[in-house]
Formats: sequence, C-alpha cells, structure tokens
Amino acid sequence: MFPESLSWRSPRALLACTIFLLMLLVPLFAQWAGSSFYLGFATRIVVFAIAASGLNLVLGYGGMVSLGHALYVGLGAYVVGIAAFHGLTNGWAQLAIALALAAGVAAVTGLVSLRTRGIGFIMITLAFGQMFYFLAVSLKQYGGDDGLPLDTRSQLAPLPTLDGKVTLYYLALAVLFAVMLLVWRAVHSRFGMVLRGFHANGRRMLAAGHPRLRYQLTAYVLSALVCTLAGVLQGNLTAFASPSYLSWQASGELILIVVLGGMGTVMGPLVGAVVLLVLEEALSGWTQHWMAILGPLILLVALVSRRGIWGVVTQWEKRA
Repeated sequence: MFPESLSWRSPRALLACTIFLLMLLVPLFAQWAGSSFYLGFATRIVVFAIAASGLNLVLGYGGMVSLGHALYVGLGAYVVGIAAFHGLTNGWAQLAIALALAAGVAAVTGLVSLRTRGIGFIMITLAFGQMFYFLAVSLKQYGGDDGLPLDTRSQLAPLPTLDGKVTLYYLALAVLFAVMLLVWRAVHSRFGMVLRGFHANGRRMLAAGHPRLRYQLTAYVLSALVCTLAGVLQGNLTAFASPSYLSWQASGELILIVVLGGMGTVMGPLVGAVVLLVLEEALSGWTQHWMAILGPLILLVALVSRRGIWGVVTQWEKRA
C-alpha cells in the first residue's frame, strides 16, 4: 500500500538496474543463441508487464480489484487490427484512436463500477469485460471467434518499422520504463497519496473532504490507458487480434502477475511477469500437468510475503 522510496544506492535500486540491464542485453543473447524465440518471448514478458503496471495502479495502490482490465488490452489490439484492415497503418493515428476509445469506455464503465465496493465492483468489471468479449466474438467481418490477422504492422514514422523484432522489443522496453517512471511519480504525488489514503481508510479521507469518485475514476481511466497501450503493442507483436485477449482468464492472469510480483510496488508487475511467464514456459515443456506445480508455488509466495516477490526483497533490505 505504501510506495517505494527511491534511493539509488539501495539494494532494491541496484537490483532493479541489474534487471533492466539484463533486459537490454536480451537481443544480443538471442543473436548469440541463434534463435528469435527468446526475443519474441522477452517482448511478450514486457507487454504483460506494461499491462500489469496499469492494473497495479488501481489494484495495488487503489485497492480496486478489477476482473475486466483485459478488456482494454483487447481493445488496443483490435483497434490496430481493424484500422489495418481498412488500410490505416499509421501507428500514431491508431494509437490516438485506441487511447481515445479506451478513455471513453473506461470513463463510462468506471462511473458505473465505482458506485459499488468489494465483490460488487469485481462482478461489474467482470460483466463489462465479458460484454466486450462477446462483442468481439460477434464481429464476423473481423474474424469473429477466429480472430483478426494483422497484415501490416503499425508504421510509427520516423521510427524504424515494427516488422523487425529488435525494434519492437526496444520500443516495448522503452514504453515499460516510461510507464514505471510515471507510476512512481503518480503515487508519490498528492493524487497518489489521496488514492492510497482511500485504500487505507476511506471514511477518514471522505471526512477530510476528498471526493472519492474523482480520484478513483481518474486512476481507473489512467490504468485503462496503460493497458490499451500494452494492447497496441500486443497486436503488433502477434500480428493478430483475438477475442481471447479480452477474456476474464486474461484479466485473472494480469491480477496473478501483480499479486505474484508485489502489489503496490513499481517493480512488482515486471518481476511477476518474468517469473510467471518463465515458469509457465518451463513447466509446460516439462509436463502437461504444469498448473498443478505452478499453483502451490504461487501459494507459497503469497504465504511468505503479502507484497509478493518484490516484497520479499523489500523485507530483506529493511532487515539488512
């Protein structure tokens, strides 16, 4: 619930810098290994980390459990796919359309969802997510349940074409770094303090005169925009837009990433995405019953630290 302080000499900061340095070297490792799989897999991790960072803003700092945030990831992917289907390949235009549409959808759904608390909020966000999921399935012109292939990736002039995997990876990594920096700045601002205050003690914040709906709705919309940005990158990564991107299972996976990495921590979503996706890939190649192994491991992390893996690092640093 409390934001991380920034001390560049602390073990956490050094570990975070080490993680980013290793991620910068992924294309070199992929070239040395002679396989583009590692680069594509690393890009997928980064995209999931961006989406999880957006969800973390409302879940980790705002205490709002949303089971519908995959809606915005799918929305971003479908805007790219549908725009390219109609001949619009300008990536900046696609991004503007996706963000504007997501802001409108998030404002409307947020106004409705935030009238409730607890399980009611969870169920309403789930209902909105499933509503858009079935809307995507019903779009027969754009592939329906089979999804929509992307013939041409977004053209983000003057940047190099996104057909190159290295370009897409470094673009996604730059976006992730920018998102994490913005989240850190936001949660340390007055806005972030009020948002965390409502998470800790809503009645006291209301008594102090802070409007709950305004702050929580702003956080919800910002969170949706970050997830939409991840969706735009996801569409370009897979060259495909699928209704499964909007499913409640995809929303649950984002929640799992945030919880596993550490709710209310800036690095948590990245750490959670790395650990979860690497474990999924490794265990699924070892046995078809990999979920029976992954489940107890996640439970163990939840029992050891309420703030996930990055929370363990934080506790170790305080003890040291």
